Amino acid sequence: MTPQFAKSSSMNDPARCNYRVPNGMRCRLIGFGTQPFCPKHTQVAAPPQPDPAEIASTLTVNLDDFTSAAQINDFLSRLLLLLAQDKISTRRAAVLAYITNQLLRTLPAIAKEENAEPTKIIFDMPGPERDRPTADQAPPPEPTYADVRT
Repeated sequence: MTPQFAKSSSMNDPARCNYRVPNGMRCRLIGFGTQPFCPKHTQVAAPPQPDPAEIASTLTVNLDDFTSAAQINDFLSRLLLLLAQDKISTRRAAVLAYITNQLLRTLPAIAKEENAEPTKIIFDMPGPERDRPTADQAPPPEPTYADVRT
């Protein structure tokens, strides 16, 4: 009995996709036109991402700090424009929006701290006088001999 080999014509078919799976087998689909890969394995070149410095300058121009709701609103509107122009990923925009949400939520606490009076600390506060009667109460009468017997 002779071993059966796969036909070399189907194994080395130049029309087949050249993609190799991790175990070394070749994809069975037909290549895409003159490309060596099928439509599933053809890697579409992603558009180049803009420079991160350019994005940062676009987002933070004329913003010195985020201590007011107006500045945070301005930042979020710029973020929305960059997202709409597809210059920033959705994930990065979501992270930045979350951070600005946290900043926005801390603004009332910051304002409360700035307007608050300093806390007064008293070190030697007198304790309550529990043993002495108050001015409106008479001292309890001394017990008599009859009271002690019972």
